[in-house]
Amino acid sequence: MAALQNIQSAYFLGIGGIGMSSIARYFASRGIKVAGYDKTPSPLTKQLEKEGMLIHYHDRPDWIPADIDIVIYTPAIPESLNEFVLLKRQGAPIYKRSQVLGMISENHFTVAVAGTHGKTSVSSLIAHILHWSGQHVTAFVGGIMKNYRSNCIISDSTEIVVVEADEFDRSFLHLHPDIIVITAIDPDHLDIYGNGDEMERNFKTFASQIRPGGQLIIENKLQSKFQDKPSFLTYGLAPSANFTSVNAFIDSGFQVFDLQHESLSINRVKFALPGEYNRKNVAAAFAVASHMGTEPDKIKQAIESYQGVERRFDIRIRNNNIVFIDDYAHHPEELKACIEAVRTLFPDKTITGVFQPHLFSRTRDFADGFAASLDKLDKCILIPIYPAREKPIKGVSSVMIYDRMRMKSKYHYQKNELVEKLMNFDLEVLLTLGAGDIDRLVIPIKNMLEEKYG
Repeated sequence: MAALQNIQSAYFLGIGGIGMSSIARYFASRGIKVAGYDKTPSPLTKQLEKEGMLIHYHDRPDWIPADIDIVIYTPAIPESLNEFVLLKRQGAPIYKRSQVLGMISENHFTVAVAGTHGKTSVSSLIAHILHWSGQHVTAFVGGIMKNYRSNCIISDSTEIVVVEADEFDRSFLHLHPDIIVITAIDPDHLDIYGNGDEMERNFKTFASQIRPGGQLIIENKLQSKFQDKPSFLTYGLAPSANFTSVNAFIDSGFQVFDLQHESLSINRVKFALPGEYNRKNVAAAFAVASHMGTEPDKIKQAIESYQGVERRFDIRIRNNNIVFIDDYAHHPEELKACIEAVRTLFPDKTITGVFQPHLFSRTRDFADGFAASLDKLDKCILIPIYPAREKPIKGVSSVMIYDRMRMKSKYHYQKNELVEKLMNFDLEVLLTLGAGDIDRLVIPIKNMLEEKYG
């Protein structure tokens, strides 16, 4: 934390990123002057500007404020960025976002949630339960929590920090938490790790970084990967898990289930989000909250008041004519879970999905998996890959997925023609899927659907 003492001004390279912006908001809440660069404006950056942050969208080193005490950057920023080059040449104190999270959390009781799927939902659930129960929590979450209209919760007298621990670029290795939750370890980020075994080794390294007296909590199916650990607790849907969700049924569009741990039972919890994977997320949050001594009544009240995270099974329209759901799913397993949840809710309706692949390397590595998951739709539209930090890879495009899909009702359009093309579809349930800039199309699509279907 020493590097963060006496800071009066901070500059963010990539301030519009969901993780970067949460730290920017934290700094601003402490009276620190915040400025930053991002490649393109977005609703989030515009909101940050309204909150008093000075942001520009051109690579202009001469626009960098003169009085910077610290520079924070995301690995998504290219090293060739002129502003980045200048700041490094000037010897400015430069830190990765993950390093700063480590500095913020090092003097506080810290709960960190890692995993290739589910970490945003689980970390937001944990933060919400602890905040609801009256604890002094500051949380950094990789999505906009609907209860707070923000990706962070800030306490004036922070006692607990909840953080989403990102495996990309081995970022989570900068954290030394008191509680670690690991939700899933499916192969991903192979551009960083090379193979799934190396990624798994890094998750195990992260798990070993728990502070003395801390607790590792893992999804029940991961037990075989952590047999070398002296102790861990499990959560999941299986009765054998230490913390589990059982006796589930649907009532008036809500999931209803019991949460159980040894002699503790929280019965008839009513949860607004669908899908078995969301019940599993609740079980993870239940495990953390219970382990921290949160009262069962508070846990139940908080779960039932939880509204979810934007772009995580985000129902934008739901009426008798049309259902429109937006979701961040960008890995084959996430796509599969989302589509199956939609099928459970709407078993008799035609489900059309629009998918924007995220990263050339991920598309190359998982093209078969993407095709198999998307084949669970009735109709599918693919749009070009969102490259994020990557340069194109020869021969890699969303057509790789298209060609591997077995369904007949598949289409490939450019992003800028999508809304117009959708007007000609007979839609019952529409999904927009992906972690890129497909979210920029959500409002135009929503407006079109409301005009067409009322």
